[in-house]
Amino acid sequence: MNKELMNIVTDGELQFQEPLRRHTSYDIGGPAQVFIRPADYIELRNVIRFAYSNQIPVTLLGSGSNCLVNDLGIDGIVISLVGTLDALSINGTKVIAESGVLLGRLIRSCIHANLTGMESLIGIPGTVGGALIMNAGAYGKEISTHLALVHTLTLDGKEKIYRGEDLQFSYRSSSFGPDEIIIRAEFQLEYASADTIHELKSKASDTRKGSQPLHYRSAGSVFKNPSIEMSAGLLIDRAGLKGSRRGRAEISQQHGNFIINHGQATAEDVAFLIKLASRTIKQQFGIQLELEIKPFGFATEFWEEAGIAR
Repeated sequence: MNKELMNIVTDGELQFQEPLRRHTSYDIGGPAQVFIRPADYIELRNVIRFAYSNQIPVTLLGSGSNCLVNDLGIDGIVISLVGTLDALSINGTKVIAESGVLLGRLIRSCIHANLTGMESLIGIPGTVGGALIMNAGAYGKEISTHLALVHTLTLDGKEKIYRGEDLQFSYRSSSFGPDEIIIRAEFQLEYASADTIHELKSKASDTRKGSQPLHYRSAGSVFKNPSIEMSAGLLIDRAGLKGSRRGRAEISQQHGNFIINHGQATAEDVAFLIKLASRTIKQQFGIQLELEIKPFGFATEFWEEAGIAR
């Protein structure tokens, strides 16, 4: 496999047994059997087709900002699109972004062009592709709201095009298949005054800074909120779990839905606290929490034994 991939990935990055902690916001994760950052769409497509024809599993890591990678790593091919597929263009109120564009860059570019609709997402990490897959949102706004068109590539190498209305989005989920990679997306926004946009951006930014432990390594919100009226963070706070530790991992004392890495925390440490929170909330409130972060390299049974929905 290694020799064939070296003939395919000639301009991009190709690493074997690459530590994935270098590529996650948690600074946690064992090695990828093969780590690839393709130079362009052609390399990506060729890698996908090679993997499919040879029955090699493929994991799309995105920017590594919303995931927990097992300490044992990930078998098969792990693909990152950060630094590639990062073209961004704005023509009037139409915005076209490739999936590797960082969400922060997209938002800043829209604000600079006096386009409204994205500013409430300021501060959410990750790429455009990852944000669409999980339908990232904040303060009542979601990235899918202004979506017009999406191009995807399936893991068997087929290209698809969706209109925004062809897709279904809900809270932190979308109807993209598990075998699809988003290539680029088109958004239709609206003009607004600079003052209006700045006010919306500042409100979202200030709220985030005041409520989240942004100075520590984390993967963002660990659990989805059970409902609009009830947040996972509030439940964890009421259960008295803030400050709970395992190794160098801690349930944040600032925000209960964040598990932070104080340095050299392991995936096992974080997983222990995830299970602790899930079991405690189920016991005390009868509510089953669902993971928002994406676990990679774990057996399904690892989470099922704790009753955690993925």
